[in-house]
Amino acid sequence: MSTPRNPRSRVPGRGGIAAALAVVLLLGGSSVVQADDLDDRRAAAERQQAAKEKERESLEAELEHTDSQLADAVLELDRVEGRLPVAEAELAVAEAELQRAEREAAILAQRLADAQLEEAQVTQQLQDGSGKVDGARDDIAQMAREEFRGAGSTSTIGLVTGAQSTEEFIDGYSVSSSAARIRARTLAELQDAEATARNLQARLTAIREVVTELKRLADENVRSKEQAKQAAVERKAEIERLIREQERLKARIEKRKDAALANMQSNEQELSSIESDLKSIIRDQKARDQRLAERQAEQGTSGGSSGGGGSSGGGGGNGSSGTMSFLSYPTANPFITSSYGMRFHPVLNYSRLHAGTDFRAYCGTPILAAADGTVLYARTLAGLGNQVLIDHGYTSSSQSVMTSSNHLTSFAVSAGQRVSRGQLIGYSGTTGTSTACHLHFELYINGSTVDPMTWL
Repeated sequence: MSTPRNPRSRVPGRGGIAAALAVVLLLGGSSVVQADDLDDRRAAAERQQAAKEKERESLEAELEHTDSQLADAVLELDRVEGRLPVAEAELAVAEAELQRAEREAAILAQRLADAQLEEAQVTQQLQDGSGKVDGARDDIAQMAREEFRGAGSTSTIGLVTGAQSTEEFIDGYSVSSSAARIRARTLAELQDAEATARNLQARLTAIREVVTELKRLADENVRSKEQAKQAAVERKAEIERLIREQERLKARIEKRKDAALANMQSNEQELSSIESDLKSIIRDQKARDQRLAERQAEQGTSGGSSGGGGSSGGGGGNGSSGTMSFLSYPTANPFITSSYGMRFHPVLNYSRLHAGTDFRAYCGTPILAAADGTVLYARTLAGLGNQVLIDHGYTSSSQSVMTSSNHLTSFAVSAGQRVSRGQLIGYSGTTGTSTACHLHFELYINGSTVDPMTWL
């Protein structure tokens, strides 16, 4: 009888589970490079979006004193175009994850089918082997019973002493040896059958563990695939919506360009009108002061305004020129978001003067008087919104100083009222042609705007 193949060499055990599942773990290896590329793409898109958000304040400043509908559309378009690349990158990641999950599902299904087939085969081998074990045990039991009934009849001594001839001895010894060999062979077969059964049982247990683990992985894969599919559906819908929104906003911007240009020109006329008005006021002040000085001279009195702002009620004689610090900051925590100077409109391709300094001032922030003075106006204008304009009088070098705080949400003073440096004059807002709550602070020297930072 041939020696049976040792089944122990095929028993997977715990190591067999790892080997059986290794193919599943290898699924991700082939897509590592692709996943890294997609992650890099998404990270780059997110950085681009974050940069746009940081630049949004600058964009808002560039759009200041622009038609509000145009400004709103440009800002919204900027937000949409910042989000669109991120959504596209997220879609690519979701689609890659879905493809990976589908590949994994196919491999898991095949591996599970193979494992279940192997389980059925080993189960059948166990059933077949159990008959061999039972048969071997029955044979051994039968030989034991026969041995017991004929105990001592085939001993070597009996064969020698009882034999009548050499032929009889040889025949009897042969029978005895043959029976011993049969018993030994039967015992060996029983041992092999039992070992085979034990190894097959261990193998079946390991296979069933593999089947259980594969089913668990398959369930997880189903959930992962559904999540990836839902993410892909959502991102596709978002991208389609963003593209529609992008086209709508572009069309809206085109339609508002003419109105926005007219509005901007109107705002420039408003600024020019303010400067003309203030210069007229300064001329009137100087003429009044001159007449007062002449009357005093005629009456023989000394004094006069010394070129100063006696009638203007300014109280700003503690600075000799614009190169010296003269004004206090109009907010408690000043943070400049846009400086004085020429500004290029990003949509209209139009350069115009930004005639003041913008300070970050969230809605409702207290706005303070930059110096002692008299409120000339607390009014509402088309472009500057709610404005408080204060006459601070004259410097020692006879320079008229006035400040204008704009886009306020409400007033805390009224025209003709005397105010002190640091006194509350109103609260920040976004009235007029403003894109967000902030303070647009203007400085007028002799009736013309200058950079406020040269005096703060």
